[in-house]
Amino acid sequence: MAEAVNPLRSSLLQGVAHGFLTREGGVSTGMVAGLNVGRGAGDDGAAVAENRRRAAEAVLPGGRLVTVYQVHSPDCVTVDEPWDEDGARPHADALVTARPGLLLGIVTADCAPVLFADTAAGVVGAAHAGWKGAHGGVIESTVAAMERLGARRRHIAAAVGPCIAQASYEVGEDFRAGFGQAGDAAYFAPGRAGHYQFDLAAYVVGRLRQAGVGSAGALGLDTYGDPARFFSFRRATHLSEENYGRQFSLIGLAG
Repeated sequence: MAEAVNPLRSSLLQGVAHGFLTREGGVSTGMVAGLNVGRGAGDDGAAVAENRRRAAEAVLPGGRLVTVYQVHSPDCVTVDEPWDEDGARPHADALVTARPGLLLGIVTADCAPVLFADTAAGVVGAAHAGWKGAHGGVIESTVAAMERLGARRRHIAAAVGPCIAQASYEVGEDFRAGFGQAGDAAYFAPGRAGHYQFDLAAYVVGRLRQAGVGSAGALGLDTYGDPARFFSFRRATHLSEENYGRQFSLIGLAG
């Protein structure tokens, strides 16, 4: 029997079609075996397309998948009409919509995926928040874009999905020095000489709370430390692998 697609859910987004996908349940083989949805992973295109279809059907059956070309930016786009997923896509790192039937998708492999919903207003969002995007303002851009569609900050719930955990994320002094805001030091734990362990998930949750969302929290799952369930860029780099898979995080409004 084929392995089932296994979306992870957050209690913060109860009642909203959403899922943080693992690598379980896909058709890819080799070092990206499983539910790889990354087009830049050196995978067979037909396998990626089938994995994307399976992921979407597991979260919002019949929904129209919409993604962006992610560039580690603070930019967010509003989706009124779906575009051709096989054609040119906007360069951005977050999406929001108030249109039922659209399924917003973010691809990650250690960066933090964030799913947002204001159920009262009928507005959802998804953001790719690596350290660069989170530090640059992608969280705030997403919240502002949701507000323009009628959401209210205090009504927005946001969940941070699987990402690289503090114990797995060693950084140098130069990296730490780039975080100069009051309170940022709390996200860095001392490591070996001249190094620190950065808590990306806690940092993203902190930015969400500073942005004024009503509720925010993280699943607390480490992509680096769980190779059976998650792809990881840093793990693949440490193992000198030629490429790495990516997993989906999806959210949409039922029609």
